[in-house]
Amino acid sequence: MTSVPETAAAGATDTAGPWAPRPTGTDLRPGDGPPHWPALTSLQILRRLESGPRGLVEAEAAERLARFGENTVPPWRAASWPRRLTGSLRDPFTVVLLCLGLVSATVAAWATASVILSLVVVSCVLRAGGERRADRSVAALRKLVATTATVLRRADEDAAPRSREIPVDELVPGDVIRLGPGDLVPADVRLLRASGLTVHQAPLTGESAPVAKHPVDAPEPGGGLFDVPQLCFQGSSVASGSGTAVVVSTGAHTRFAATQSGPGRRVPSAFDRSVHGISWVLIRFMLLTPPLVLMANAALRGRGFETLPFAVAVAVGLTPEMLPVIVTTALARGASLLARDHRVIVKRLPALHDLGAVDVLCLDKTGTLTQDRPVLHHALDVHGRPDPEVLHWAGVNAWWTLQLADLPAPDVLDEAILDAVGEEGPPGYEGVAALPFDPVRRLSTAVVRRPGRLGVHTMVVKGAPEDVIERCALGEDERSRLLALAAREARSGLRLLAVAVCERHARTRDYTPADERGLTLVGFVALRDALAPTAADALKVFADRGVTVKVLTGDHPGTAARACGDLGLDPGDVVAADTIDALTDDQLADLARRTTVFARCAPGHKARIISALRADGHTTGFLGDGVNDLPALHAADVGLCPRDAVDVARESADVVLAEKDLTAIAHAITSGRHSSVNIATYLRITLSSNLGNVIAMLATGLMLPFLPMLPAQILVQNLCFDAAQLAFAFDRLHPASLRAPTVLQPRNFLRFITGFGLLGAAADLATFGVLALALHDAAGSAQAAFHSGWFTENLLTQALVMLLLRTGRRTAEGRTGSPVRWAAAGLAVIGILLPLSPLGPLLGMTALPALYYPLLAAVLALYTGALAVARSRYDRQATGR
Repeated sequence: MTSVPETAAAGATDTAGPWAPRPTGTDLRPGDGPPHWPALTSLQILRRLESGPRGLVEAEAAERLARFGENTVPPWRAASWPRRLTGSLRDPFTVVLLCLGLVSATVAAWATASVILSLVVVSCVLRAGGERRADRSVAALRKLVATTATVLRRADEDAAPRSREIPVDELVPGDVIRLGPGDLVPADVRLLRASGLTVHQAPLTGESAPVAKHPVDAPEPGGGLFDVPQLCFQGSSVASGSGTAVVVSTGAHTRFAATQSGPGRRVPSAFDRSVHGISWVLIRFMLLTPPLVLMANAALRGRGFETLPFAVAVAVGLTPEMLPVIVTTALARGASLLARDHRVIVKRLPALHDLGAVDVLCLDKTGTLTQDRPVLHHALDVHGRPDPEVLHWAGVNAWWTLQLADLPAPDVLDEAILDAVGEEGPPGYEGVAALPFDPVRRLSTAVVRRPGRLGVHTMVVKGAPEDVIERCALGEDERSRLLALAAREARSGLRLLAVAVCERHARTRDYTPADERGLTLVGFVALRDALAPTAADALKVFADRGVTVKVLTGDHPGTAARACGDLGLDPGDVVAADTIDALTDDQLADLARRTTVFARCAPGHKARIISALRADGHTTGFLGDGVNDLPALHAADVGLCPRDAVDVARESADVVLAEKDLTAIAHAITSGRHSSVNIATYLRITLSSNLGNVIAMLATGLMLPFLPMLPAQILVQNLCFDAAQLAFAFDRLHPASLRAPTVLQPRNFLRFITGFGLLGAAADLATFGVLALALHDAAGSAQAAFHSGWFTENLLTQALVMLLLRTGRRTAEGRTGSPVRWAAAGLAVIGILLPLSPLGPLLGMTALPALYYPLLAAVLALYTGALAVARSRYDRQATGR
């Protein structure tokens, strides 16, 4: 047991290296911040807090509670529904649709206005609902904090301290508390006394193994804040041992609260960025179209505002009106299949698209690449050769320590050794005593009576190599050689334990640590993290899919490198995360681009690395499960977590896995790419076809004495085309089209829709010549016949575009065909039969002369050939061949 020194030099200074405290003020306020704590001795801390080992007086505690406030995490105030709906209008595409809808209503185009305004409302409601779900994540924070604490308080200055339970929110700086096994640390504290204390800091650091904590009055430079042995932080929990500590920070000033200061506004995801870019491409076309139509018709045809409905209809014709429906259908279908087949729950539908665009996946090591338990790697004698006798003695120590010591929970390293030994206990041995592991002396001892050895006890010691070797009877040269051997094994990422034995005369008095001397070293037991059974196969799938894996872990660099190497993932040069603090964002982006493993990562490090990768143009995914992972979950394009993650992480994530299995993520990425490819195909085909129609209508509108198409005909044509393209949400794709990340890039879209739009416009203008030839003898019905001919040609060319420009069209579809083929066939039938049906006259169309159809067939044949050649050339340019 270690404790606070009873005396201290009266003239002790308050300066200690890099953590020198502020020279002003006599009390340590919560806002002073943790960087100043390690520099102070226990006595200096107590003096600044105006407290002592006996705790605070009740009246002083009440005064501090009023001054500093309750020890609670500040609540996150969610936005109201009206504010969410208003914020949804920030999307530029939504704003343009709203303006077009209002203009359509102004010119009495009620059908167009109704369709557009309905889509605007649906879009705003869906966006607001998604933001509301994200804001609910902070509500689970209180579940991770203790509800009561054992505190020492006094009734007055002269009264003896009394231990009692109080609600955690009543703790104040200066309170002295007691910690025991299983307790949650209720605030940020500085240890005064400790006995065998180890603490789980995984919710804060992600490190899987418990961390030893003990009072240290001399500052120890180096390492991160969470590595300081005398400090414990809110959100961690006691694994073993006990301690007494003084509260230094509470409430909003704890490191836990600093990490969870609320999700804030989520940075735009890959889906948001791509839709935003494409929206501005459309906006430029749509804002230019109506003025051009009005001015051209006024200048060349003398038409006034009577052409305004036609101008609005042309602008709407550029708009993919069914985009919300297509996107929702494609993503919802993919999410449904993931939930049914792979038990992956997509909470935010656009996250499925983001998964398809992911090219960098960041994840922790523990529980993802490895299981949360060690396994035996090998046992070596003192010369570095395999020796089963070493494992035998390690098993004797583990078994009898487990049987005789009063442990709150079995030690995971002992369990791994016993699993490797594979026996219920060493036969014939009789346990005498056990000294359990202590984080100060860093070893455990079992004393046993061996068969046939009357009057002799065998002491078996196991622990950290440096501490065991120090207690062995060895010369300096031999000691140095053994330490070098141990260091070489440790550098390879193994957890190393030294095993030593000695014999003592049997006695009745208790064994103590003083007896752990004059030992004979038997050898070393090396353990490694158990690999996740599906991790290696999943990493191969990621590599095949063009996804780079980055490991961001709180574990030791050697341990992380070992796990990656065992799984076939080249760790390269492992970077300790504390070295990136001095880097600029550009320098960090360059480092992150060429680094696979970042070790010793704090929560802020993970978030900053992911932000640097995004700034470098990557689409990132992050898999995390603890409170320490929240900043990274919010920084990534898409956040993933397993079902058994802490509540606040599960609420913040976009995708929840039934199990922490990388294979499920691989399936999710494939599903996301499938949905994204279908959405991209819809946009390319719709926008190129619409652009071609608009260019043709603008050109022919200036040559004809009447409008080339009526507003109602434009709306019906667009609705038929968009309804047929619902089939893209169900299209089957060739596996080759899913091997690369799917990103909707505005520049590529503009090139695609411009090239194929001009080709479509050429086909429309050729049809104009066909109509002029076929209708040269027509009388009063020429206008209706022209509308009919162009309506038919538009739907037929759009059906061809659906078949020839779809992505992954060379699929193994079997005899049943694909949904897209059936939809294109239906669109062609409507284009031919609608003008001939009773609905034709209602829409201003009539029957066409027989000559028109063979001439149209020739135009379509030429158009089909041109489409095939252009698509083949585009594919070669896209693939760089």
